[in-house]
Amino acid sequence: MIKHSLLAALLLAAPAAAHARDETPAADPARLKADVAKLVSFGTRHTLSSATDPKRGIGAARTWGASEFERISKACGGCLTVSRIADRFEGPRAPDGVIVENVLAIQKGTGDPADVVMIAGHIDSRVTDVMNFIADAPGANDDGSGTALVIEAARLLSKQKHRATIVYALLSGEEQGLWGGRLLARHAKEQGWHVIALLNNDIVGGTHGTDGTIVDNRVRVFSEGIRASEDIAAQLARRGIGGEDDGPSRALAKAAIRAATRAPTIGLEVLAVRRPDRFRRGGDHLPSLELGYPAIRFTAGIEDYDHQHQDLRTEGARKYGDTVDEMDFPYLARVTALNVALAAELADAPPAPATVSIDGAVSSDTTVRWTPVKDAAAYRVHWRRADRSDWSDSRLVSSGLTPELVLPGVIVDDNFFGVSAISADGSESIVTFGGLPPAK
Repeated sequence: MIKHSLLAALLLAAPAAAHARDETPAADPARLKADVAKLVSFGTRHTLSSATDPKRGIGAARTWGASEFERISKACGGCLTVSRIADRFEGPRAPDGVIVENVLAIQKGTGDPADVVMIAGHIDSRVTDVMNFIADAPGANDDGSGTALVIEAARLLSKQKHRATIVYALLSGEEQGLWGGRLLARHAKEQGWHVIALLNNDIVGGTHGTDGTIVDNRVRVFSEGIRASEDIAAQLARRGIGGEDDGPSRALAKAAIRAATRAPTIGLEVLAVRRPDRFRRGGDHLPSLELGYPAIRFTAGIEDYDHQHQDLRTEGARKYGDTVDEMDFPYLARVTALNVALAAELADAPPAPATVSIDGAVSSDTTVRWTPVKDAAAYRVHWRRADRSDWSDSRLVSSGLTPELVLPGVIVDDNFFGVSAISADGSESIVTFGGLPPAK
């Protein structure tokens, strides 16, 4: 990790390479397995199952999740505030309506309390018939894996203080209509949170595909380019400046790649899929995207559809059902570590600049200007050729200087630009793309 003196030295060098940051605490595969097994023990966690039975159903699972957060909070001296938020939803998959309840654990940061990083997974499960709330629905990988990841992330991240507040969220109602994600996004807006990132984890604990292929060295990260929250005028402005690949969600996905690169011992390649979710499918991060929050979905590098949304059964030699024995817990531990590394960096970094402007029409030089950020020790100005998707060049600028940089010989027509904010210890925000008008 870069300390202040080293950062000051780097400010004298241009361009500066991204620093290595491989201090990621290790997640425990055995503990993750125990947590998933506990979730499976509730029989079913279907959103329409019992909310009051102490041993079986969604209510018992949520109570257990809350108790785990309370136990973590006790270990860190009361650093987590555990709460539940709920509302009634109805739709085709709950025609009589249902109370959807999310369990939250909030780790208050040392900086602006409105700055928030959220880590989420859905606790509900299902079988083949989405309306069947009676049958056993183990939901080990979908999404016991994401639920266990969130709890383990809370155990690891609560060991240290962070500038931004971190919200750990166990969501209900995903299988019935992404209702837990909608409830969380709405709650964030009502609380006036400035959401730095939502990391949604759904199906993150398997390495076997339906066809027998094994993928244990890669995790997929899904993100949007054109923003769901932008009206037509804003979308046209983005198209006009060439920013289709650089919305906040896409910038967050690129930060996930950066986190994996800076923590090579995790041993995961990030496959940054340039669509909001899997083909014709969805997840709990989508409601946050609709409200304009940077949000991404983590999903295992390959899926086994025989062990997802299936009744427990065996047909010939073919076994069906989302059970613990089909999971890879060392892999889940690595995905957890990647979430922790990314969340820690974003929670320790200053927020990204609100706006970045560029100037250089009919000129051989480009001037990049940005909105100053409180607590930033420096800024990194990024640029790349306009036919590329990844930032290739950068230069550090001290926060004590005017928030602008002239790039001689870098032609604005041929390049894209962005700026990130950096803390005194080297933690870096996502990149704000240059040239777009301020968001309304």
